[in-house]
Order: sequence, then structure tokens, then C-alpha cells
Amino acid sequence: MGRPRTPLLDRERITATALELIDAQGEFSVPQIARRLGVQTGSVYHHVDGRDGIVELVRERITEGIDAAALDLRPWGAALAAWARSYRAAFAAHPRVIPLLMTSPVRAPRVLEQYERAVILLLDAGFPLPDVMPVVIALENLVLGSALDLAAPEAMWEIADDAATPRLAEALGAIGAHRADRAFDLALEGFLAHARRGLETHASARSDSRP
Repeated sequence: MGRPRTPLLDRERITATALELIDAQGEFSVPQIARRLGVQTGSVYHHVDGRDGIVELVRERITEGIDAAALDLRPWGAALAAWARSYRAAFAAHPRVIPLLMTSPVRAPRVLEQYERAVILLLDAGFPLPDVMPVVIALENLVLGSALDLAAPEAMWEIADDAATPRLAEALGAIGAHRADRAFDLALEGFLAHARRGLETHASARSDSRP
């Protein structure tokens, strides 16, 4: 028999299958991937660095949907805002992958490159080195939390008796559509304002310390 024109197994197919499983059930196993692809479990391990390696391949796949070019925008606030929106959209398309990726350190080179660009952006803007990663991590927490919120039901509060919580009922009735988007915009605006104040305070302190 000749070899099949389409390889039965490669890293791309393994990654796609793992992501399909995660989207469906929030998890995956190497035997499950093997069964879906019609191969032996050992064959999968010939192409990847174990289960952790597959997790990093999935991380890379999701990160491909983030617009890294947003980090080239200026000023820094516009760059972070654009990056955050793109980051949120990429993970909102696969929300069940978020808890899985949060349990594993980031090792994928292409993902680390985006963090490198974010760090350079903040350093060039004048953020002190000890503040850089807290800013990045805080933004990431905001983004990933909102991506999960986008996957939640539009109505997250069910009130059986309006009389028991009348003001809550009124507030929920007034929120309108796209509550997750509105909440994200509010949180992002507040985050950027806080980061901007911190940067201004640092710049003022440096100015005052000069002879």
C-alpha cells in the first residue's frame, strides 16, 4: 500500500483535535486525541512533548488570533486597549480553554514574544521595571475574566420575587443589552486611568528627585 497523501498525524491535527475536545468538554486526554484521529496513543507522543506540550500548542493556536501589531500603536494606552480587545476576542471564542491554560506556565516562544512586546511598550512609556509585570498581569486578569463573562448567559441573575430585591430588579431591568461588553469597557477604562496615574506619579517623583 502507498502512503496516504494526507498524513494521519501531525502537530497541527493534534492541536486542532485537542481544542475541539476542550471546547466540547473543558478538558482533553492524549488517548481521546488518539481515538479521534484513529491512531495509537503512543503515536501521538512521537509528535508532541506529552500532555503539557499539547497544552502549549493550544495556547499558541489561541494566541494566533491576538493582534500583536496592536502593541506597535502609540500612545501606550491606545496600544494596550487595542491589544486587550483583540486578546479578549481570541479567548472568548474558546472560553473553556482559559482554566486549562491558567494551570500551566507559559513556555511557547511565539506567546512569550507578545509578552516581550508588551513589556517593551510599557518600559518605553516610562513605567518603572517593578511595575511592568503587575500592569500586564492585571490587564490579563481583566481580559480573561471578561472573556469568561462573554460565555455566560446574558441574564446571570434570576429573581423569583421582585419584592424581595426590588432595587436589584430595577437595576437589572435598566442594564440593557451587551452587559458584558459594557462592563469590559468600564473596567478597561478604569484600569488604564489607574495605570496612567501611576505613571504620572512615578514621573513626578523622578522629577522632584533631580538636583
